[in-house]
Amino acid sequence: MRCLPKRRSQIIFAVASSLLSIIVTSGSTYANTSLANLFKDSGIKVGGWINAGATYNANNPGNGYNGSVTFADRANRFQLNQFNIFLQRTVVTEGKSFDIGGRFDFMFGTDAIYTQAFGVPSFDVNSGQPQERGNWDLNLCCSSTRTYGIALPQAYMEAYVPIGNGLNLKAGHFYSPTGYETVPAPDNFFYTHAYTFNNGEPFTHTGLLGNYPVNKNWSLMGGATTGSATGGWDGGFDKQLGNWGSLGGITWTSDDLRSSINITGTYAETSTRSNKPWGMYNVVLQHRITPKTHLVLHHVHGYAGGVLLNGAPKNAEWYSINTHLYYDLLNDLSIGIRGEWFHDRDGFRVFSPFRVLAAIDNRGSSFAGNFLPTAVPADYYAVTLGMNWKPAKRLKINWKPMQKLNIRPNIRYDRAEGIDQSYKPFDSRKNQFLFSLDATIPF
Repeated sequence: MRCLPKRRSQIIFAVASSLLSIIVTSGSTYANTSLANLFKDSGIKVGGWINAGATYNANNPGNGYNGSVTFADRANRFQLNQFNIFLQRTVVTEGKSFDIGGRFDFMFGTDAIYTQAFGVPSFDVNSGQPQERGNWDLNLCCSSTRTYGIALPQAYMEAYVPIGNGLNLKAGHFYSPTGYETVPAPDNFFYTHAYTFNNGEPFTHTGLLGNYPVNKNWSLMGGATTGSATGGWDGGFDKQLGNWGSLGGITWTSDDLRSSINITGTYAETSTRSNKPWGMYNVVLQHRITPKTHLVLHHVHGYAGGVLLNGAPKNAEWYSINTHLYYDLLNDLSIGIRGEWFHDRDGFRVFSPFRVLAAIDNRGSSFAGNFLPTAVPADYYAVTLGMNWKPAKRLKINWKPMQKLNIRPNIRYDRAEGIDQSYKPFDSRKNQFLFSLDATIPF
């Protein structure tokens, strides 16, 4: 592993220590208690999870990648996807008392490269000129391994302000509130992710975010993003701080809590160099058909103005529709299916493999592979069948760390159809079958 540059080490230490000091200060001071009691009395929680799995690719790709599939992207080998530790003081979100807290996450694993603040690419998306990438959590370690790394996906302060129905404020670096799927493994049903999540929307933001409940049915979300040269997506703390953008959303929930509609979106100028627009919107409909059956419909539409494609500027668009259906067979066993169509109209969003692109430096080389990733206009189709099994109670496992174990077998089929040409992203094939098995242990 590399040593952290001195300045970056100081920034990370300052953020973590500031979070801890404010969190502790917000509770009572107990000079003579143990650290464990201090954390408990102050409302601080230290937790995390371990997620690991393996994927068998029937195509047996020569480059070792599962084409355009990210996160579980390595073919026919084991991956430690996420070893995540967090420090958090949860903020009370109702009542008449001011409250303050925050969260800091550390992630190690093969998923780290996708959750880093890579919103300043190695090359300007409008001009193609090389540019310096951010120094928040890129290249902290492990470039020699090609796949493993470290990410600091969340570092934010949070406050509850008792104004009106209660205002929740967040400032710092945090996971994007857009869409349905998310980065943390325990919060997703499937091991693999949809193209909509991988390629259609941001993973993280840096900036400010506020949430306000209008009444029991309606709530509003709004904020500002910065630190990004990709329209406010995946920004950090030390580059492009002059490129401010917006983040907003509205949610409706039915009286019986069985149905909800969530609309979110982002908009910003692409970078401080370019006033071209970059934005997207998400629509997520959820409905509890029966107490055991959950339906999700998800649509995303994104656009980026004047991006450089094949040597010429072009307005790029992408959109998708995907659906999830889950059914609880038993208290500890659920099954699910996900189907998706993702339209990358201009070949701007779906790269195969994306890991190689994410690791490219401003000299054009990537530690994740000595070949260039490919992307052309195409339609992507995917169907995933999966299961969640929490076997601890049934198998009478009394060891506490294993009582929350979740095992997720998946079968996935991908197919790509070129819009204007024949495109074969799956190791010179148009389709692939993936068989995966992973396990998540929260602690």
